[in-house]
Order: sequence, then C-alpha cells, then structure tokens
Amino acid sequence: MMLPVKVVVRALLPVVILCFLGNGASAQLEQSTLFRDTTVRGDSIFPTYPNTTSGEFTPGKGFSLVKTKIATLNLSIYAMVRYLNQMPGKQTWQDHLGRDREFTGRNDFHWHRAMLWFSGQLFTPKLTYVATVWSVMTTQQTLVYGNIQYRFNKNFTLAAGIMPNISVRSMQGPFPFYLSTDRTMGEESLRAGFTNGITLKGEIVPRLNYALFLGNNLSTLGVQAAKLTRTLSKGVGLTWMPTTGEYGPRGGLIDFENHKEVSTRFGMSYTHDRDNRFNNTGQPSPDNTQVRMTDGVLFFETGALADGVTVQEANYDMIAFDLGVKYKGFNAQAEIYNRVLSKFDTDGPVPINRIQDVGYSLQLSHMVVPKILNVYVIHSYFFDEFKRHPWELGGGVNVYPFKSRSWRLNGQLHHVYKSSAGGTFGLYTAGQTGTTVTIGTDILL
Repeated sequence: MMLPVKVVVRALLPVVILCFLGNGASAQLEQSTLFRDTTVRGDSIFPTYPNTTSGEFTPGKGFSLVKTKIATLNLSIYAMVRYLNQMPGKQTWQDHLGRDREFTGRNDFHWHRAMLWFSGQLFTPKLTYVATVWSVMTTQQTLVYGNIQYRFNKNFTLAAGIMPNISVRSMQGPFPFYLSTDRTMGEESLRAGFTNGITLKGEIVPRLNYALFLGNNLSTLGVQAAKLTRTLSKGVGLTWMPTTGEYGPRGGLIDFENHKEVSTRFGMSYTHDRDNRFNNTGQPSPDNTQVRMTDGVLFFETGALADGVTVQEANYDMIAFDLGVKYKGFNAQAEIYNRVLSKFDTDGPVPINRIQDVGYSLQLSHMVVPKILNVYVIHSYFFDEFKRHPWELGGGVNVYPFKSRSWRLNGQLHHVYKSSAGGTFGLYTAGQTGTTVTIGTDILL
C-alpha cells in the first residue's frame, strides 16, 4: 500500500537533518528560499522583497517562455561591459619572502560577464530548478551549471547542485547589486568559491534564517572530479533582519528602494575545508587557484611559503560577521573577516604552519537623486600574518537612467596598497600599489 506523500516527507525530514548535523555539515548563509526577484517591475511596487539563494544563481524577473500543467520555463539575462585601467602600468613588488615579482597593470575593454538563467518549476511550485550559462571573457571560461530545490515549507528547503561556499557577505545574495561592478578587495581576498554540494535552509523563527552546506571543496572551477579528495567543505550561516524583516531585493548594498523605516541585517557565516592543491606536487602551478595569501601569492603554488617547497593540503577556516543598515536612501555595510590556514602538508620544511589574517571592509552609499543617482565610498584593511597591511580606499557613482535596477552605469576610482587580491576576474591584480579606474554598465532582466 502506498503511503501518503506527507507521511513520507515527515518521516524522512528528521533523517535528512540528522545527516547534516551528524557529519558536522555547515551552511551557507543566504537570504532565502525562493527564486523570484523583483527586478524591473518590482522596483517600485513591492513593499517587501523575497530572499534569494545567491545572486549568481538567482534569476531576475525574466521572460516567461513556457507554461504547461507539468512545468514552466523562464529566461533571465545578466550582462556587463567594463573598462579597467590599473596604474601604474609596470611595477616591481616584493612578496612576504622579499622576492621580487612583476606587476603589469591592465588597460582594456571587455564584454566581461554574461549569464543566461533558464529556470522554472516542475509538477509543483515546491520543486524548482535553474540552469545557468555563465561566460567570463577575461578568463576565457564558459560553463553550464545549476541547482534543483524542493521547498517543504518556510522552515526547510533542500537544494543540490552548484552553490556558494558561504564565507563573506557578497556570497549571500547581493550579486549583481554591489556598489561597484565587482567585489571589494576585502571580500575578494579571503572568500571561498562555488562548488557542487547540498544545502538545507529556511527560517528558524520570523526574521531569522539559517543555512547548512556540504560541498566538494572550496571551488569547483578548474578541478576535475578525478582529482577531488574524500574531504568535504562544510559551512553554516545565520541571517537576522530584526527591524523590517527584509533588506531590499537580493539584500543589495544600495538603498534604491528608499526605506522609510530603518532596515537592518546581521549576518554570520563559517566555512571549513581540508583543502587540496588538486595537482601533482611536481607541477608548480596548482589547479586550486581559490586560496591566496595576503601578499596576493597563490597559497598552493610551489615556493609560496619557502623556495622549492609545495603545500599539498591545508585546513581553511573562515568566519565573517556583517552588519548592514538602510534608511531613506542611505546604506552602511560593515564586515569583519578572520581566516586561518593551518596544518600544512608539505613536501619540505616551511617556516610557519599556521597563517591567520584578520580584516574588515566598509561600504557607504547614498541615493543623492532617488532612483537615479547613487554615490558611494569603499574601504578595506587587513591585519595580516605577514604585517604587510594591504588596504584600499575609493569611491564611485551609479546612474540608473530609467529609474530601475535593470540598467546601471557605474564609474569607480580607488587606490590600493599591496593588493592582496588577484586574478583577471575582478578589479585587482596581486601586489599592485596604485590607482585603478573602472567604468562599466550592466543589465539584469
């Protein structure tokens, strides 16, 4: 005799929860359990805003393509074009071991990033899916990824697929509603990445959300399944929005919606992983390019801690606390980071076996002209293991020509000292001390 669906669900749910907790699984903080976003039509007519899994995985309003009794299909688009000029053009800098390295500043235009979200529901509104075509021209990467979610109720949503290792605020939903066209140096330096995994999330009590995450590693980019170890990344996150119970669409970092009451958001996230370089120690360049030290050097590259020595594995522990306030066009965002790399497995002697880096970032913005003109300032600083104290200070403007978040023009100028972030994806190159100008425009439909 077939058991009723409700009976089966009630019987299995405690088992699922115990499996997560029993394995020390943790979670990524997010802002919610639904896919829908209020972009375009919702900018001015919705009094509250649905939360999201993570901006990179959550479509905008989009366009409805198919709707049948069995399933729906929606298409949503994000695209960004950017000019980036890192000055000076040439520079010699020293890493934490005093070795000379060369910096070549970028000066280029790029159709930087494009995302196509195909999303919908299957059989029931509780079962949703999203498949994303993701392309970044500056790194010459194109991927197709996604996830599937089943929402039992507001307290429990189970999801599997590609998701973020929640480690910093910018991984908790706001993309692409950053102040700039990308993350700050503070966020980019220490954060974990995106990987295949499973998450359990929901509401504990009204206005307090949780998320538990279990994933393959810190970042799936460039890492083949055959190279993965049996160690899984684990994360836990909490989000508390005590005053209004929301923080605007995607929890964005601009008070575009012009809150009439003070809106507050408190967050905490923790991620742990026994991370691996995912490449033979005979190869100087690791497949794992997610973890950098605060001098901008890849942690798993040969010679990172001592000449000729390679780190094969190490513990990654990251905890972050964030606070945000919105009121009448003002937005203040602060975050504190504490990352520890420890228990190094190396093929030779190294001078240290533990690295602790503490830092913070501040982001302030104001809608000078409601729904049209926003101005902002950013600042990041590190109290790092190597006492290099990387920092940045800058600011910029955002213009919304049609009074909608769906199209934005951005310009930013910032100065960086001994950049701890690197790579061609974001706004930073490792080791830079100088000024960066960026001008971009993006759309979200």
